[in-house]
Amino acid sequence: MNVILLGSPGAGKGSQAVRLKDEFGFRHISTGDLIRAEIAAATPLGKKVESLVKQGNLVADDLIFDLLKNALKSETRSIVFDGFPRTIAQAEDLDKYLAEQGKKMDYILSIELTDEEAIKRLTSRRVCKSCGAVYNIYWPDYKGVCTKCGGELYTRADDTLESAKHRLDVFKKETQPLLDYYGSKPGFVKINGLGALEEVFASIKQALNLIK
Repeated sequence: MNVILLGSPGAGKGSQAVRLKDEFGFRHISTGDLIRAEIAAATPLGKKVESLVKQGNLVADDLIFDLLKNALKSETRSIVFDGFPRTIAQAEDLDKYLAEQGKKMDYILSIELTDEEAIKRLTSRRVCKSCGAVYNIYWPDYKGVCTKCGGELYTRADDTLESAKHRLDVFKKETQPLLDYYGSKPGFVKINGLGALEEVFASIKQALNLIK
């Protein structure tokens, strides 16, 4: 099964993708993780990408797709794409690549969130310095420290109010058109993202026919 999670910054795509990985064994594909892994491995492609990142430049679509193809090579598990595709060009390339492999995109889930809620979530997000676990100060069980490893929590530089508003503007300009691209395709489902994480996850499982 191939699944794309769409949604604005703060919609919880990463958190829900991790839940699909942990509970159902999905391969979680995040382009950010792919970039970091390739750089850490010091591959020729990783060195090329690292040079761009250090210069503050965006990684071009063709390089992102090369990273993706490397990750998908010989992959037999169900896949959840988190944060990819971001553009129509990337979506078209992904559809073409899957078709060449005799596969298709089975589900496209759009996690719907208001701008107000997205900004609230982004500016109240906290991340563990040790293990990278994500928390939110508004969660009922928020402890102020990482409950997984006991690490210190901090606010990311891109989670300020100004940055949150900018990220939403970029999403609407560059990524929102994907909703038009996928909106009429089979498997496109809107998910109410305003509930608690477990409530949203229950809706995702229902949409994917994973309710046990």
